[in-house]
Amino acid sequence: MHKPPKDADSRRAVTPVICYPNDTLYHPPLDQYRAARATAQETARVVVPPRTAQCFHLNAGSFFRITCPEGPQVGDLNLFSPRNLDEHFFSGKTRALYGSHISTGDRLWSSLPWLRPMATVIEDTLDWYGVDSFGGRVHDVIGTRCDPYTHHLLSGEDYHQTCHSNLTRALAEHLGKPLSEVEPHIHDVLNVFMCTGFTHDTGQYFMKASPARAGDYIEFFAEIDLLGVLSACPGGDCGAEHSSDAAQCHPLEVTIHAPAAGALDGWYSPSSNRYSRRHAPG
Repeated sequence: MHKPPKDADSRRAVTPVICYPNDTLYHPPLDQYRAARATAQETARVVVPPRTAQCFHLNAGSFFRITCPEGPQVGDLNLFSPRNLDEHFFSGKTRALYGSHISTGDRLWSSLPWLRPMATVIEDTLDWYGVDSFGGRVHDVIGTRCDPYTHHLLSGEDYHQTCHSNLTRALAEHLGKPLSEVEPHIHDVLNVFMCTGFTHDTGQYFMKASPARAGDYIEFFAEIDLLGVLSACPGGDCGAEHSSDAAQCHPLEVTIHAPAAGALDGWYSPSSNRYSRRHAPG
């Protein structure tokens, strides 16, 4: 609607600056984590059927692997501190620190004012994918989760198997609390196995069929005690839509492993952020 000014090209040519340079972040000891993982024994296995969600518990210092056991399937992951649901996964800050998608060596950070690592990615069988010609990458911290409210806004229809709905029901059942009490705790997710990006022309969030295949997985080290909730998205591989009873869907599987005694000697679970709260708001 407005003509560009004479200096439009020079304004566009300004060099960008990274908002949160992460070179000062502590680098997790991946070699130690992987050595400990080699000693670990399976302690639990949770199968998440299509279009549902399941909860699972982890002790700090254990490992959890999310696998596509049968075929490509996107998952939406929420993480909480089990003793304080107000401390939960902070996808926005994780995105600001690492970028729009995560992989090996990246950490999932918790919400303010705690802001500490909750889990670290130690292995990702889709790390080969990189960036495709559309700008697509895997395992995103962009999307908010499919939800019935946006679905109704765009289609006028009610759909009850969205990831937001699944996560809410699973957490409510796990805690023995009403849906209305639990729903505000459901937060923006890590979209496991989802291939997404932004269109070059309009900047719109897009999804495309996940490159995951049966046997692909992403594995994490639990930095603190965790309560996880994982939804097997009703969009399946999210190649066409993400709120659908028609899409082919597969289960997801969570396996939990505990390392041998002494395998993590010298490691300690991170404390809450050390910003002096004497100066905190309020």
